Amino acid sequence: MKNILVLNGHEYYKHSQGELNSTLFHHIVNKISNNYHVDTTVLQNGFEKEEEQRKVMWADYIIYQTPIYNYSVPALFKNYLDLTHEHGVYFTGNTDKYGIGGGKLTDKKYMFSTTWNAPSTAFHNKDLFFEGRGVDDVLFHLYLSHKYAGMEKLPTFSCFDVKKKPDVDKYLRELDMHLSKYFTI
Repeated sequence: MKNILVLNGHEYYKHSQGELNSTLFHHIVNKISNNYHVDTTVLQNGFEKEEEQRKVMWADYIIYQTPIYNYSVPALFKNYLDLTHEHGVYFTGNTDKYGIGGGKLTDKKYMFSTTWNAPSTAFHNKDLFFEGRGVDDVLFHLYLSHKYAGMEKLPTFSCFDVKKKPDVDKYLRELDMHLSKYFTI
């Protein structure tokens, strides 16, 4: 049986209390728990670097459930990445081609499950806010951190317009469809 680490990257703010991310996080855990060994981390509850590194080493897959704040992950989640993605643990950095071949996590895959206040229509149109870019373009810096560690990216799942037009039932149905492409749920 494969091992999956599911991480809730939400950081609490009065204007963003994390209810949707918590719902999606728990939904993911419930859906995969029957067919995989699952461990979890809720960053808002605190974390220890070495324990998180151990969890990543144990995991075959890492699923990150996170809101997108200011076109990236919350500061707490970024801090988690900065602390855990450590030289000598996740990568060697000692290669002829920068970022290629020095990763120590080549047997692992990861997936981002994201929530956006932006509507889906704001993406992939050069005349709108994201200037023709998609979610993967906006989050590219996060993918590079994982690529440097040698990990393989699974397609990102995203919920849009989560504050103005939330549709939790729709998000859960779409999440199930997305997860079922890569996992037995």
